[in-house]
Amino acid sequence: MINRYPWPRGYALAILFTCIFGLSHRLPAQQVEQAPPPAAPQTQTKPAIDPGAATGKPAPASQGPKDDRIFFALPNLLTVENASSLPPLTTGQKFKTVAEGCFDPVEVVFIGIQAGIGQADNTNPTYGQGLIGYSKRFGTAYADAIIGNFGTGAIFPTLLRQDPRYYQMGKGNFFRRFGYAAIRVVITRSESSGKTQFNFSEFLGNGLAAGLSNAYHPGPHTLASSTNVLGTQILMDATGYELKEFWPDLRRFLVHAKHKP
Repeated sequence: MINRYPWPRGYALAILFTCIFGLSHRLPAQQVEQAPPPAAPQTQTKPAIDPGAATGKPAPASQGPKDDRIFFALPNLLTVENASSLPPLTTGQKFKTVAEGCFDPVEVVFIGIQAGIGQADNTNPTYGQGLIGYSKRFGTAYADAIIGNFGTGAIFPTLLRQDPRYYQMGKGNFFRRFGYAAIRVVITRSESSGKTQFNFSEFLGNGLAAGLSNAYHPGPHTLASSTNVLGTQILMDATGYELKEFWPDLRRFLVHAKHKP
């Protein structure tokens, strides 16, 4: 089987380099943040936290930050903090939020780092080397990410009426929270009832990306190569859920350490 991705080392290094970029450019500008009251839920789903967008008026400050990026760099949309439930997102809100994450400049940098690591490791030699080889690696990885994100965050959640947002546990011991975040790739919430159900959107969305990848990935196109894409996308989503769960704790630690006398 040809490994299409430098996983897990390449993905881990891409996260590391992107986070270092964010910390070096964003952390000095951060101010001490006050913990929000329990009755004022924070959510990084932009359409859901900006009720004044239609009138041009700014949203109340008590609703929390609009763009709370993981490590002050990675997009952190479709994440709910300090709330057990929220009204369902509209179809337009789902597609708009996913698009904002896919075409965020930092997301482009992240994919670029991934492609560079794959180039250095010569992952899947059929891509070749040089600028052409790098362009192929970048283009295919970006296309996989876009298709997978729209499939899991907008298309199938709309068709199946599933909530694509990640609701942080936010409290409890480390292992309980780690397990809660990891299992989100398997279970999710129903939009209509709010009850947990199998996360069909996760597997169908990434399955769509895996199937379509045969149209633009270099061969050979086999079941194993498609499974490689599917598995990588799911692992990336699982890692993203862990970052979403523990980022508020890391944020408080980093900001506190910066302002500690």
